[in-house]
Amino acid sequence: MNFKKTALTSALVLGAAVSGTAFGQTTAQDDAAAATQQQPKTVQSGTADNSTYATGKPLETQSKEGFWGHMNPFARKKWVKRQTDPIKDRVNELDEVQAKNANDIRDVDSRATTGINQAKTAAQLADQHALEASNRAESANGLATTANGKATALHGTVSNLDQYETVSAKSLPFVAGRTTLTKKTKGELDAVAESLSNEKGYIIEVQGYSRAGVPQSQAMADSVVRYLVAEHQVPIYRIYKTGLGKTKSVAVDGERPLSNGVRVTLLHNSLATLDGQTGQVSSSAPPATN
Repeated sequence: MNFKKTALTSALVLGAAVSGTAFGQTTAQDDAAAATQQQPKTVQSGTADNSTYATGKPLETQSKEGFWGHMNPFARKKWVKRQTDPIKDRVNELDEVQAKNANDIRDVDSRATTGINQAKTAAQLADQHALEASNRAESANGLATTANGKATALHGTVSNLDQYETVSAKSLPFVAGRTTLTKKTKGELDAVAESLSNEKGYIIEVQGYSRAGVPQSQAMADSVVRYLVAEHQVPIYRIYKTGLGKTKSVAVDGERPLSNGVRVTLLHNSLATLDGQTGQVSSSAPPATN
């Protein structure tokens, strides 16, 4: 009885093994046929799309043939890990490429920004230099205008050095027969001397008139000159003296002709107006800019 049970059990196990083997081979053959039919399309698409991969080629799967044929239906963690490791490597590679591209883009952007800022700084510096050059040119133009005005004024001054104009004239009567100065006459000479402090290019004419003749008129003129030189330090080279004797002076400003006395006349030439002209030219010129 036991022998029969054992034989029956062995027959069942052997039948199950044979059936499982036949089923596995059939399934493997069907999978192989399907893979054979799809292989040309996969190869063709892989050949056409090589340029679209980041690394230039598609991922390669790792498949180990075993007892069950081309594909083990009972996949384990190690097998799954072997299949997914290449994918992880390519993903990491793509991340590195993307990070490198991002760094390159930031570097290019930084260099472009630096170049733009340097160009702006150079342009601003050029504008500043141009403005300074313009200011200097205007200043030089003003100085040239001033120099031209001064040269013109100097030319006019030199041309008119021998042309004198009357500034003031005083008649100093003398007592007949006397050549000394009175207190009133000295006061009038003091006023004439004070007016000389601001004068340039001036001369003083001293003309003596006397009914007694030339020597008397000359003596009266000498007393006037002596007072101006000794008391007020008037340069002698600026005084022109003459004795006209009995000749009467010409009436000036409604005065009566002088027949016994001295006429003191102050005259100046173009040097007296030189400072005023140059001052007007300087004030009309624009101020210099730094």
